[in-house]
Amino acid sequence: MAGETLEEALHAIAPISRAGRPVILNHLGENVVTPAEARLACDSYVRMLRSLHDAGINGNIAVKLTQLALDLDPQLCLSFTREIAAAAAAMQNSIEVDMEGSAYTEATLRILEQVQREHGNAGVAIQAYLSRSQADLEKLLPLKVKVRLVKGAYREPASIAFQRKNDVDASYRKLLDRMFDQLLLPDGHAPRLAIATHDPALIDYACAKIRDLHVRPDQYEFQMLLGIRRDLQQKVLSLGHPLRIYVPFGEAWVPYFMRRLSERPANLLFVLRSLLAEAKSPDSN
Repeated sequence: MAGETLEEALHAIAPISRAGRPVILNHLGENVVTPAEARLACDSYVRMLRSLHDAGINGNIAVKLTQLALDLDPQLCLSFTREIAAAAAAMQNSIEVDMEGSAYTEATLRILEQVQREHGNAGVAIQAYLSRSQADLEKLLPLKVKVRLVKGAYREPASIAFQRKNDVDASYRKLLDRMFDQLLLPDGHAPRLAIATHDPALIDYACAKIRDLHVRPDQYEFQMLLGIRRDLQQKVLSLGHPLRIYVPFGEAWVPYFMRRLSERPANLLFVLRSLLAEAKSPDSN
């Protein structure tokens, strides 16, 4: 966590920015209950973009559509998302749409597609544990959307999501391979790829593919959470790969954290393993 306010988050990322690493800001909070709350969230996203721009920080923002009234009115959500993407475009920046629970996947992709066609500066998270993700990726490729590939953090039933880690990892590698195939197309036809994982085996797999396929650094990046597995972050950087730090902030961090742990026990294991790895890391002192 980078703090509860935008000002605290900007202070926290200042050293990262000075070190030349880009960031992505994530304002915690989901499922607003009134259009007025969604309006405030939209204004907050635009303010985040403006603050990054004015501070000269190399960074963009993650957008949660349930903060923008996706539950209440998908058309209103589309309008707010367009507004944010337009503000980002005016500042030569981009947005990345978070993927929430599976109940929102279809609506999220519809909004993402419309915003990308209009502004061309949108990305989206694709969750490797969902069975549908391979088909979703194929639909996204012609749009040249930046794809942030994640494992997935919500509890989903076996009818729509892989339950075993080995199966999720296999899906992640398959999706990664498809994205790398796309990156080898001539310039102008390839989207950007964000490899968002703290799994050492998947990071090693991605690094090997990047090396063997001669993928250019401007075509991809790794993404990792602020303060999580700094040893892996340093490893990625030492190998010469671009790394973007995902920076969550906001007052809603307690319900967000507790909800994630209750939704999917694997999230708790991830946190515990990360803390143990940090304690063992020579950079932790």
